[in-house]
Amino acid sequence: ELAKAVEEAVGGRARRQSHPATRTFQALRIAVNQELLRLETALPQAYGLLGDLGRLVVLSYHSLEDRIVKSYLRRESRDCICPPRQPACTCGHTAVLRTVERGALRPSAQEVADNPRSRSARLRVAERLPAAS
Repeated sequence: ELAKAVEEAVGGRARRQSHPATRTFQALRIAVNQELLRLETALPQAYGLLGDLGRLVVLSYHSLEDRIVKSYLRRESRDCICPPRQPACTCGHTAVLRTVERGALRPSAQEVADNPRSRSARLRVAERLPAAS
């Protein structure tokens, strides 16, 4: 019933690849399962399991997940996370990761042709820096 109501409210599939209610159900699933909160919790835990030069590889399937992963990797690969307008660093943060690829890797046209569900996938890779001795 919800799918039908959403379709009536926003229109049919005229120019869309997917059903108009797909995003509605995705949003409900994300909220009910607390997927974004769990991802924010899992990233530091995954880092904690890495040995020196171990690689953290994260595959995300939508922009909300990718934004969280990108933000985490950016923050942990910088020595200072103070606001840009702050004249001197006071955070004491040190980089613990190094991004392996600049930006996210996306599936090739061939991969999408072979596996249409891969079209929204983004792969990000970072390497744990050796512990300071």
